[in-house]
Amino acid sequence: MTALFALATSLLWGLADFGGGLLTRRTPALTVVVVSQCIAAAVLGVVVVATGAWSEAGDRLWFAVAAGAVGPVAMLSFYKALALGPMGVVSPLGSLGVAVPVGVGLIVGEHPGLLQFGGVAVAVAGVVLAGGPQLRGAPVQRRAVALTLLAAFGFGAVMTLIAEASTTVTGLFLALFVQRVTNIAVGGTALYASVRRGGRALPEEGGAAVVRAALPALAFVGLADVAANGTYAIAAQYGPVTVAAVLASLYPVVTALAARGVLGERLRGIQAAGAGLALIGTVLLATG
Repeated sequence: MTALFALATSLLWGLADFGGGLLTRRTPALTVVVVSQCIAAAVLGVVVVATGAWSEAGDRLWFAVAAGAVGPVAMLSFYKALALGPMGVVSPLGSLGVAVPVGVGLIVGEHPGLLQFGGVAVAVAGVVLAGGPQLRGAPVQRRAVALTLLAAFGFGAVMTLIAEASTTVTGLFLALFVQRVTNIAVGGTALYASVRRGGRALPEEGGAAVVRAALPALAFVGLADVAANGTYAIAAQYGPVTVAAVLASLYPVVTALAARGVLGERLRGIQAAGAGLALIGTVLLATG
């Protein structure tokens, strides 16, 4: 069950990242973050009320608050990096955040078997290679790498925190709602500060009409991100965090394939080899 939910996480995060990267090419990244999270929070609010999840409120929700505070910083950094592109290069570097939950899992006493350790090494190497590493080049490329590494740490922290935010399904609904509300508060404050400094909240061309037209895509990005957080939390509860985190970190392969299919970004030999290694690592982890 851990492998199933963790792989679902990688699929959802990969598609959400692809959608978010596309949207930030026309719409300011902070606006994408805030609007997508507002839609997600509205849907989760209905779910919380319908399931009576308020009864699950407790001290664990502070983990959700912390995840909500870190999340917008990570998402903003990552969306900006994706906008600089190419997605197939930027996205795999974001998976390096897997080091945070894996490290925490080892610290708290998890002991993966030898086969699983091999799977971790192979999968992480494959994900990085799937991006076709390009650490040299123009300043824009170096900036994209720096933003992605910042986002990676944030993503790893969110994975660790959200896994601790609840122990039941209804409690998870409440934790995800609290996380989104915090996302909106932090992201909204940053957006307001940006506008006060002369930044834009709306696209230069088209303005609010562009945002309205993009609402379905924004809804997809926000809801896919929520679902991914939920499936990861379940995966981490039912099995070793070290395994769940690595399998969930395969999302860059999904983003790279989506960029290939939709945008026509061509995969180089090293990227194809990396995708293959990621799949081998997945098999080792799932069977170890």
